[in-house]
Amino acid sequence: MRFVDRTAAGRRLAEEVERMDLVDPVVLGLPRGGIPVAYEVARALHAPLDVIAVRKLGVPYQPELGFGAIGEEGVRIMNDDVVRAARVGARERAAVEEDARAALELRLRRYRGDRPPVGLRGRTAVIVDDGIATGSTASAACRVARARGAARVVLAVPLAPAQALAWLRQEADDVVCLSSPEYFGSVGQWYVDFAQTGDDEVAALLARGAMPDDGGTVRMSAATGTGTGASPGPGRGTGTGPGTGTGPSTGTGTGTGTGFGTGTGMADPEVVVSAGPVRLPGNLVLPDGTPGVVAFAHGSGSSRHSPRNQAVATALNRAGLGTLLFDLLSPDEAMNRTNVFDIGLLAERLTLTTQWLLREHALPVCYFGASTGAAAALMSAAEPHMDIAAVVSRGGRPDLAAGRLAEVRAPTLLIVGGADTEVLRLNRQAADRLRCEYRVAVVPGATHLFEEPGALEAVAELAAEWFAGHLFPRGAALGPHPGRER
Repeated sequence: MRFVDRTAAGRRLAEEVERMDLVDPVVLGLPRGGIPVAYEVARALHAPLDVIAVRKLGVPYQPELGFGAIGEEGVRIMNDDVVRAARVGARERAAVEEDARAALELRLRRYRGDRPPVGLRGRTAVIVDDGIATGSTASAACRVARARGAARVVLAVPLAPAQALAWLRQEADDVVCLSSPEYFGSVGQWYVDFAQTGDDEVAALLARGAMPDDGGTVRMSAATGTGTGASPGPGRGTGTGPGTGTGPSTGTGTGTGTGFGTGTGMADPEVVVSAGPVRLPGNLVLPDGTPGVVAFAHGSGSSRHSPRNQAVATALNRAGLGTLLFDLLSPDEAMNRTNVFDIGLLAERLTLTTQWLLREHALPVCYFGASTGAAAALMSAAEPHMDIAAVVSRGGRPDLAAGRLAEVRAPTLLIVGGADTEVLRLNRQAADRLRCEYRVAVVPGATHLFEEPGALEAVAELAAEWFAGHLFPRGAALGPHPGRER
């Protein structure tokens, strides 16, 4: 079962929850993607809408991969398997939790404003998200609701893997799930439009949801603001007006936001990559006359549906470059957490995917790697038989490919956030091992995920310039001098 977008998923989910005839419900959405789904459920139940504050605890230097989650009332959930596999020590866990709790409080103030939290004591808490992958965040949310006095906890989601549902049925009194695919993969692959939900959209929906009986609707465009959204075709695009957004839909309206794409109308067909004996799902965009294609290697705990990589890919498409977003692991392989840390395996998949691209399209290939995916990209580029046109790393871990860095021949750009101090140190050390043309580009004030205003745009601009300088014949002079940092 696939959903058009979060609003459509919320309406279908609301139909199921309505049948439960709940007593005195309060709908609690998990930010950010769960809020548009929860809004539709709250409207159907004529119940107040609030946010439930839960935050993932990310593995240091690989924050896309969670080793646990925290919530209000001091709730803490740990995934012991990930802690062991990632070798996260007690001191590191404590440091990550301290930062996460500070961010949690900031997020609550941003979303709720001056409104107090909706009281849960003696009421039915209906916890809603746009989908569940591992279940750690949803589990923490259930415990937070109980700690705040909820008499009954209902967890409602459009989709989740069977393994996670079995665990969560021990946490919630009732679980409502519309779909549990056998080969789950990631949440985003079950949505046609999985554009990132912005903070302004979350705050607007929560403010409107605080008045549950007005019967009104809020339609948010892909641009953060007001307006209407539509998805007329497979092309990527964003809202018109002063605000822009990310994702496959087009929208009209006003507002502010960050992202890329202007409705290029380029096809974004789904493909199946033949990586040796393994078949991997992907999305391939090839603008007319493109000089090459950029293969994306995502980081641990992410997938081809990463909104950050999708945003960068859209910007590269606008610059006339082809892109391939694909999953490095099959759904079964991704269930084994050891695989997501196996840089050698990921590099091999990237190498086999490159060979598939060359067979199918005979275009020069570049790599864009994020987090641990950057190490896989560099290891693949170091293979003697590989002729990669250029490599870009976003917040990467090139140090994990330290033994192969001197063998990389492709021009390499290492993009790091200025506030991501430890990763910046690791990138500078790794750059000293490179013998190819390279540059370390620092985005001032940016943290590891480049979530700050303008940070991701800076990444896309740097990447487009680097790839174009090494792909377009007329752009050869744009290439930087070896060893330059800026």
